[in-house]
Amino acid sequence: MNKITPLNKGVPLAAPSHAEPKDYERHWDHDGLAHPHAPKWAKYRSEATSGFPLPYRGGKDPLAEQIGKFTAKLDMLRPEKGGPAYLGDNAELTWTYPEVKDVKIAQEMGPIDDVLDQVVDMFQGLGNWGSPLTMCNVLPQGNTAAIMASMMAQVFAASLIEGEYSWNVQRAELESAGMLANLIGWDAQTAGGLFTFGGTGCWLYGLKYGLTRVLPDSRKKGVRTDAKVICSEQAHYCQSNCSDWSGLGEDNVIRVQTDIATNQMDVIDLERILKELTASKTPVAVVVCTMGTTDSSCFDPIGKVRVLLDRYPNPEGFGKTVLYADAVVGWSWIYFKDYDVKKNPLGFSERILPILKQNGEMMREIEHADCIGIDFHKVGYTPYISSCFLYKDADEFESLHRRGQDAYLQVRTPFNPMYYTLETSRTAQGALAAWATLKYFGIEGFQSLLGGILETKYYLYDLLAEEPDMVCVNAEDTGLINLYRIYPEGVDAKTQYHKELTNPGGRPDLIKHNHLTEAVGNLLFEWYRTGKKIDGQFTPWMSFTTGFRTTEYNRDEHDSDEVVFALKSFPMNPFVTPQIMKHVVRCVKAARDEVMKSRVLAAA
Repeated sequence: MNKITPLNKGVPLAAPSHAEPKDYERHWDHDGLAHPHAPKWAKYRSEATSGFPLPYRGGKDPLAEQIGKFTAKLDMLRPEKGGPAYLGDNAELTWTYPEVKDVKIAQEMGPIDDVLDQVVDMFQGLGNWGSPLTMCNVLPQGNTAAIMASMMAQVFAASLIEGEYSWNVQRAELESAGMLANLIGWDAQTAGGLFTFGGTGCWLYGLKYGLTRVLPDSRKKGVRTDAKVICSEQAHYCQSNCSDWSGLGEDNVIRVQTDIATNQMDVIDLERILKELTASKTPVAVVVCTMGTTDSSCFDPIGKVRVLLDRYPNPEGFGKTVLYADAVVGWSWIYFKDYDVKKNPLGFSERILPILKQNGEMMREIEHADCIGIDFHKVGYTPYISSCFLYKDADEFESLHRRGQDAYLQVRTPFNPMYYTLETSRTAQGALAAWATLKYFGIEGFQSLLGGILETKYYLYDLLAEEPDMVCVNAEDTGLINLYRIYPEGVDAKTQYHKELTNPGGRPDLIKHNHLTEAVGNLLFEWYRTGKKIDGQFTPWMSFTTGFRTTEYNRDEHDSDEVVFALKSFPMNPFVTPQIMKHVVRCVKAARDEVMKSRVLAAA
């Protein structure tokens, strides 16, 4: 029997046939363009060069030319003043699923103008984050400095994998981490940070930090111990993603009860959990304090949590628990930790000064964390994605996660995160956007933006208070969002809501009015999408929550129906006016009336 030799093993490839160098040279003229007699591949290559930015100055740059055209097209996507909260003139979804996937690549090259026209067309109907009518979530429009800085990374392909491919652009990541560390009160030279794929990426980094520190053998042998992750009932749902993808498992997440009034992590319940785990010799990998939740805007008492972790250390043989601060939403309140509310240099109203002070003091305690998640695209006015995972002890974090060297990457600068990051290739877009934003706004610029949102929020709060059939349901919260419910005309909203929140006998009404809230929210979305006008103005883009908090008789969350639904308005846009906030109230009442009318007709 003949022995079979494995493919490409011991059998050299055939040498390429010989050709004269001049055969290749004849394809091109002195400018590097293809001759008319050149083969088709060379002509295609020559044509393709017109689709790339020039590598040198002074010529006719295709990128600059297309940016000029594209800016005009982009401007046409924007609505006229007073227009709807979506881009373009067609708000419909222009594709169906799964049919949309049945598309083939064309055989020949297409004109770049046609391709870019199709790109613009895909933005038809997209929600316009720049519109003052947009108040559905915590995501603001990116500022110009951040947009332009992130574009530089796209043009020149700066990669934060390591120094050779980012060179001086590395400063954006290093200096952003330093500015944030100084703001928090850490030693900037011993702290570190890296930009990653969103708030979930930050959460995952925090969890991995805990697993590596507490279970050092897990890097080689995998997670073989059921270490626990502790977070509050208000913690972001990415807890499930991260516990799942890390291999730890969702069953190892323990959720601490939250205070009924403040939605903060209940430290009494946390201490009970830590006592039980200590008694059973079960290690805790990470405790997550949520510093500003999306809906209820609560801040966990991280200073008190640190005291409890020091009181209940992990059993012998395990490392120290990591305390992660999920501050992706609330991080920017740190700008007020040193604001002088007595002198009030920016002239905020007396009403919001105590809130600015409280939020600043709550965020001052973030210095107790081992690591922090920060989203600049949330309350940072930068484009997607610009999320920073910040850690207090760079030597520890980076050495714990360090891997061996790679044969095809070389150390060219003192900073080479390729050896300890989850990602290898990492765009510099987020770091540049964050750096430009920090440099551009400074402390007072950020304070003015945040304080301005808060002033607008409480203006809407006052408008709601004047409506007997509407009630703000997060009046105790100190964040940027209004959560509110509307009831049938003639119902005393405040009295009714108090009964639904506190009295088990109010459960049927709670569920009924939750359904009303959902129906109103869905109708408002439909009106926004169809360009419906109320009193001559387009409907705002708003949203609703299907359970931002539990009722007082459902603290253990035994009943999934005993939660509070609420409409929500995030007035993040600096272009918002008092007239628009009054319009919000009119639209909500109009939607409620339409829902009630349709229900009466359906019952008839």
